[in-house]
Amino acid sequence: MKEAIVSRGPKVHIIESEDWKRPEYWGSKASINQGDDHAGVVHEVGEGVSDFKIGDRVAAMHEGKQPGGSYAEYGVSWAYTTIHLPEHTSFQEGAAIPFAAFTAACALYAKLNLPNPTHPISDLQKLPFVIWGASSAVGSYAVQLAKKSNIHPLICVAGRAQEHVERMIDRSKGDTVIDYRKGRPTVTQEIKASLRGEKLEYAFDAVSEMGSYQTICDVLDHQTGKITLIIPAQSYSDIPKTIEKSVTTVASVHEDLKVFARALSIYFGRGLEDGWFKAHPQEVVPGGLGGIEKGLTNLKNGKASAVKYVYKIADTPGIESP
Repeated sequence: MKEAIVSRGPKVHIIESEDWKRPEYWGSKASINQGDDHAGVVHEVGEGVSDFKIGDRVAAMHEGKQPGGSYAEYGVSWAYTTIHLPEHTSFQEGAAIPFAAFTAACALYAKLNLPNPTHPISDLQKLPFVIWGASSAVGSYAVQLAKKSNIHPLICVAGRAQEHVERMIDRSKGDTVIDYRKGRPTVTQEIKASLRGEKLEYAFDAVSEMGSYQTICDVLDHQTGKITLIIPAQSYSDIPKTIEKSVTTVASVHEDLKVFARALSIYFGRGLEDGWFKAHPQEVVPGGLGGIEKGLTNLKNGKASAVKYVYKIADTPGIESP
């Protein structure tokens, strides 16, 4: 079985992972098959698994730092992070969902304790919510979930992929898109204008660098405000102590949020079936496993915009299609 091993650089060696940041932060310890997302047909099920059977079409998230990552011909995932795919959802679309969608859900509902999408709030209730990095995969799923919770106005911050965000929001409910490239003073002013006199108490920073959270904190209420961020290697010591801060890591679904993850997997599958939940746009990187290094390098250099890179393992040289 061919498998791609990622190390710092990023460098990829194929022997016979989606996140470029982990090898950079953790060094050689992260030189593993770190692929997180995969989609395909169930080949085998473990003992006690009743929700899935051989032949099912699924998308799943692999548990990080464990054997069986998705940069290989076969990957391994827990049943509670596996999503049934309806026939109209392709494997390419499915592969763009799990990691980012689970991360977004953990941020909104486990860290910020926002209203559950199965019990959306009243149309009469305003709940301003800033999503910084709304055009990213994680940010886009946060927008979709927030809409199902009927959270508005959504104040979405993005860059060159603002049109992608525009297609998701509802301007009639006060939602807006702000260009972070205008700089901190202008962005702060535009967020305040979007609040229309309401307090900002919730923010999700799906970027967590290059001044993003500092700008959010210029507007976030300093007594009741909550912000969750996504890069665990930072201290965020410059966030005012009166603001409740947290770091969202998707690894929590393998720790204290297993039941939550199971419910999310079912919810995402039904959302795909019903049509309201949509995969983030994808771009297939040629070469299968051989294209991973190029994809990770592009991510590191900021070349990806509003797309999720997907690798078709069957396109790897030397792999025979089943």
